[in-house]
Amino acid sequence: MPKGFYLLILAQFASGLADNALMILGIYFLQEQGYPGWWSPLLKFSFTLSYVALASVVGPVVDAFVKGRLMACMNLLKLVGVGLLLCGVQPFVGFALAGLAAAVYAPAKYALVTQSVPPALLVKANAWLEVSVVMAVLLGVVLGGWLTGWHAHAEVLAAGAALQTVAPWLAQTQLGPALLFLCMIYLASACMNAGLHAMDAQQIRHALTWQSIQWALFWKNNRQLWADPMGGLSLYVTTLSWGVGAVLQFAVLTWAQSKVGLNLQQGAYLQALVAVGVIFGAVLAASVFQIFTARKAMPWGLVLAALLPSLALTTSLWWAVPMLILAGCAGGMLLVPMNALLQHRGQKILTSGRSIAVQGFNENLSVLIMLGIYSILVAWQVPLLPVMLLLMLPLLAAAMPWCQKIWQQAFAR
Repeated sequence: MPKGFYLLILAQFASGLADNALMILGIYFLQEQGYPGWWSPLLKFSFTLSYVALASVVGPVVDAFVKGRLMACMNLLKLVGVGLLLCGVQPFVGFALAGLAAAVYAPAKYALVTQSVPPALLVKANAWLEVSVVMAVLLGVVLGGWLTGWHAHAEVLAAGAALQTVAPWLAQTQLGPALLFLCMIYLASACMNAGLHAMDAQQIRHALTWQSIQWALFWKNNRQLWADPMGGLSLYVTTLSWGVGAVLQFAVLTWAQSKVGLNLQQGAYLQALVAVGVIFGAVLAASVFQIFTARKAMPWGLVLAALLPSLALTTSLWWAVPMLILAGCAGGMLLVPMNALLQHRGQKILTSGRSIAVQGFNENLSVLIMLGIYSILVAWQVPLLPVMLLLMLPLLAAAMPWCQKIWQQAFAR
């Protein structure tokens, strides 16, 4: 791996850890402030909106600037978003600002890896990234769940009271010390990102012009990547899988609270089991798949599709634990090789920054649409089983082209 790669992994882990803890704290904050339950998915919606709204901008920005410094600035912008939440600004504003920073941070880190790692090591590099992302999810939701009960400790309670005394204009919340702790993590990640000079030293930069950020050019790039056989297939799979995964994050919490009577903190720990499975899947995928064998990962989409309604039907925590781990493993086995294939083809067809921006646009548009639908279904009090059955459909749709090809080959014999 190139010099600086592992520092990038550590910085990505710290930033992702804070992002995922912030999501749990945001859900707790909404409950604490008396918001209805269907508002919780909208936090993720506001966080993700910038990935779609700024899709034509982030690619050229990533290609134009030193990526390590750009990522450091985005972590500082996330810190500002947490500060707005702490100051009592409408929660969606703070999450939208953090999402804007994440919308630039994500393509910057993937573009830096794609440009710095040879194709032969790209699946392995993506496995490292995926493991760091999932470890951040795993420990982030655990950290967020732990921080929701942090205020019960006498020392933290005293610190929160002192904070309210010094700054009475801050939001009336028990989460003040917890949010300040997340700000420290973002600051540490920014310092690590600022040290990524070695990886970024030899990269070609493209001038940022008004023409380069036009939507017309972005749509052209989008059509180019979709039209490529390998790029289009991998984009198809990752786009649908991201939408399903975003809804599953909230569906697990709903299942934990409605089926087995767990609270939010315990449900967050249960959510982490999916992340454990993804780590296993990512490590296994790195040893099994190469870029041009990535299509062999498609059956794992069928495994994931079968597990979703099964989870909704079970009321046993002991059955749910292996099912959640297996669901995460299936997701890791599916997404790691597909991401590597998509990044390889994207760099060949477009620039690395533009290809990652196109990928982020499609994946996060899928997240927005599916979270919007999920919020409506929750507001209508639709039971969990029909919701999970609806989640099956995109995964089955993603696997259908592969299944059809296998069927045709078998029939030809």
